[in-house]
Amino acid sequence: MARKAKIVASLKPPKYAVRHRNRCKLCGRPRAYMRKFGLCRICFRQLASIGKLPGVKKASW
Repeated sequence: MARKAKIVASLKPPKYAVRHRNRCKLCGRPRAYMRKFGLCRICFRQLASIGKLPGVKKASW
């Protein structure tokens, strides 16, 4: 319940600009956020591995 409240609170405009927190668009995770994709590392990896992110390849050697 507390996590949902944090996500809902983060959707409202903050009182001060420095209080803005980037969150993943899929799961709402605030940490390990990739600004270019708008996702956290976990969601990014899942989408990249199934090929849902254009231009992203899995590095393997």
